[in-house]
Amino acid sequence: MSLSSAEVTRIAQLARLHLQPEEVTGLQHDLSDMLDLVGQMQAVDTQGVQPMAHPLAMTQRLRPDQVTVQNQRADYQAVAPQVEDGLYLVPRVVE
Repeated sequence: MSLSSAEVTRIAQLARLHLQPEEVTGLQHDLSDMLDLVGQMQAVDTQGVQPMAHPLAMTQRLRPDQVTVQNQRADYQAVAPQVEDGLYLVPRVVE
């Protein structure tokens, strides 16, 4: 399917895009190619093909719910400029 430059301009207007005149011809070609691809996909016979929600019928391997990283808050806060009661103190930005 080939789009005209007027159709591309209209599509850009609907999408709230401002196109330069030299951009229209490139987009005209790209959009026409995309529509041709959609047309090819619609022409494929899918009779008897089961619809699927996901292409992989796999389940996730679950790991044991164990702590693997130790708490290092004291190490991280040791280099912080200001800390109080385990919290980082930062300058006030909202009055």
